[in-house]
Amino acid sequence: MDNQSTNSVEHDYTEIVQRLSRKQKWAYGVGHVLNDVCASMWFTYLIVFFHFVLGFNPILSGVVLLIGQIADAVSTPFIGLQSDKTDDFWLCRYGRRKTWHLIGTICVVFSFPFIFSRCINCYQADQWAQIIYYSSFIIIFQFGWAAVQISHLSMIPDLTPTEHERTELTAIRYTFTVFSNVFIYGITWAVLHITSDDLNNQIGPKDVYKFQHIVLIGMAVGIIASITFHSIIQETPHDSTGPIRRNLRPASSFLRDIKFYQVAVVYMTTRLFVNISQIYVPLYLHDTLKMPATSLAIIPLIMYLSSFKVSLIIEKINTKFGRKNSYALGVLMGICACVWIWFDQGPNFVRLYIYPVSLLLGSSGSIMLVTSLGVTADLIGPNTESGAFVYGAMSFTDKLSNGCVVMAIQYTINKINTPNYYRDVLSLVCGGSAIIGLLMLLSIRSIRSQIDDGRQYRNIQSEDTFEPSEADSQVIVDNT
Repeated sequence: MDNQSTNSVEHDYTEIVQRLSRKQKWAYGVGHVLNDVCASMWFTYLIVFFHFVLGFNPILSGVVLLIGQIADAVSTPFIGLQSDKTDDFWLCRYGRRKTWHLIGTICVVFSFPFIFSRCINCYQADQWAQIIYYSSFIIIFQFGWAAVQISHLSMIPDLTPTEHERTELTAIRYTFTVFSNVFIYGITWAVLHITSDDLNNQIGPKDVYKFQHIVLIGMAVGIIASITFHSIIQETPHDSTGPIRRNLRPASSFLRDIKFYQVAVVYMTTRLFVNISQIYVPLYLHDTLKMPATSLAIIPLIMYLSSFKVSLIIEKINTKFGRKNSYALGVLMGICACVWIWFDQGPNFVRLYIYPVSLLLGSSGSIMLVTSLGVTADLIGPNTESGAFVYGAMSFTDKLSNGCVVMAIQYTINKINTPNYYRDVLSLVCGGSAIIGLLMLLSIRSIRSQIDDGRQYRNIQSEDTFEPSEADSQVIVDNT
């Protein structure tokens, strides 16, 4: 290739790298706010609500969450495969990703408020009967939540071909995740604080209407964010019959790749760390440390404020230190928090040290999660036609493992009679998940994407940022 052609390729490539405006990037980020608002309520307060407000026993409270996680896990592979269908499918004329995003949004809006409310005309019925009632709304909600999550994640490889910009989109997405959680915890604190006669009171049956108000306020913000996303983001149509196809690697080939399973374990354990800490920190505060109801909002709020602060620099951390070193940093911070929780339980811990511990938990979860999503995007590489399948498979392992682990924890509460049960859960389960995720990531030598005619597209080393070669640039330009 002569110098003129090379310069032309580099110029075209630069245009591709910079093709997303700041407005588009932030509009993409708000597309998951509704999901994030609901996830914050789901993971942080679902068991608290069913156990302490509705009066369900610990096992049945775990069953409720398990039903939702199984429904989500079953939905994700189906949605992933359907979302990867080409635009000649009539339902996807609006955009194969945006169509599923819209369907999911509708399902979430019309189901989630019923989960954090009393059973209509049956709140005095047997608890198992009430579970059937709640399960119908939970299944619809989890299907919709999965549709929004998978379609939104799989848009990242579609919107940009470079690792740098994909990491930036992931970081922006996570920034709004943190904002959503901070917003929910702020609203929760305000509602519990303003409407409480005694600030030292703990959560009880009288607080059911307070949770309803929190959910409705959060969903109103989420709906506005979803409308913004659909108004600004334009999905590029994909022509499956043209001479050049982006489907460089079929979904079935990922199932024969050991790296696919290694990345799945990294993502699964990362989600376990984040979700288990999110679920059991409120129970730890309420049951083990005996802190007042407002602490159930204040401590998670601090966790997510630290997450938000760190999310602003995660892209630079990944770019400078690489995937593995960034993930190791997050694991180190998380292990420090888990060890601190295990050894320090005195009065000073409740008054003072719980706050730096929450800062460590929030920061470590932020670094680990964004980095694991970046590793997943690296695995997909240029094979954007199979992107939703990969994200769906990752989410399948995440949801199923979270549901099973939470159910096991809830089941053993009555078997292990110890006042420090939730302390042990946070220290051992979260700490163990972080270590397993790091060991699995270190075992991945590289994540290689391949073109379906047998040619290797390129090696994406975990430690490296994307520097396109001449051949890489030509393939990217051709595919546009």
